[in-house]
Amino acid sequence: MQNKQSHDLVIIGAGPAALSAALYTSREDIETLLFEKGAIGGLAAVTDWVDNYPGFAKGIAGLDLSEQMRQQAERFGAKIELGEVQAIEDRGQLKKLTTTEGDIYAKAILIATGSEYKKIGVPGEEQYYAHGVHYCATCDGAFYRDKKLVVVGGGNSAAQESLFLTKFATHIDMLVRSKLKASDVLIKELEKRRDKITIHLNTSTDEIVGNPPSGDPPTGGKVTKVIGTDTTNGNKVEFPTDGVFVFVGLRPNTGFLSDTGIELDERGFIKTDEHLMTNVRGVFAAGDVRSGATLQIASASGEGATAALMIREYLEAMERGPMPEVVGHPSLY
Repeated sequence: MQNKQSHDLVIIGAGPAALSAALYTSREDIETLLFEKGAIGGLAAVTDWVDNYPGFAKGIAGLDLSEQMRQQAERFGAKIELGEVQAIEDRGQLKKLTTTEGDIYAKAILIATGSEYKKIGVPGEEQYYAHGVHYCATCDGAFYRDKKLVVVGGGNSAAQESLFLTKFATHIDMLVRSKLKASDVLIKELEKRRDKITIHLNTSTDEIVGNPPSGDPPTGGKVTKVIGTDTTNGNKVEFPTDGVFVFVGLRPNTGFLSDTGIELDERGFIKTDEHLMTNVRGVFAAGDVRSGATLQIASASGEGATAALMIREYLEAMERGPMPEVVGHPSLY
């Protein structure tokens, strides 16, 4: 009988890749536990509207998509616990996970921790966080109804979120360090909203200025302007604003892997082989945390399903007997 602290599979995270994997594994009677330290659904849950997920011709709210994925995985027996995995230790046939809820063990692990929003690291960014500086338009955009905003970034996320923020803001200044890197479709949509969005190319963001919050815990605080530089001529520029939304990319949630021996690429994403297995046998990765991922909800879900099938093969191989030590594990066996 399996110890209650030992599991067939522990999935770290509960975003689209994790929930898709859990759906497949639990449906095949692989006892599956998901550990999530934040929101069920990950970044998908705070995405206002998802237009490019197959099967939803009219689109679907990110929160609704995440909730449907959760319910489907739980219907087949997957268990979700809130808590944080702090470390992984390879103990051969079993892997030890140090968590905020105590130590647990698993025959296999799937890391699907996704990514988080990058910060720009300028004066005022930390000081005014949640007091005028934000990273989620869906979460905080409604606070700025009939206000002026600055959006920092020039990629797909910056374009999508700027378009969303036009529901609330009277005007948006979009500060792009070099040139727009958003898709052609999104650039065309931005052009249609010139009445509300002004794009400033070759403009750096140097400082966020305002009246700082005070007290313990700090309250109040108000952003009043953003100071930047027109990099074509070196002149300083200022943008009066009521709030700043930063969308400059994502950083993988892999900090807890620093002492595990799991290989990461130069940007901190997890390296895997063709089976989505890391260099540590029995530890897999899928979704936005994996090196080479396309950072799309649909592809993350597909990777979760693929990882589930690879994990099933791995566990079946374990049942057949001890696996040989193979450097680089060119196969699952």
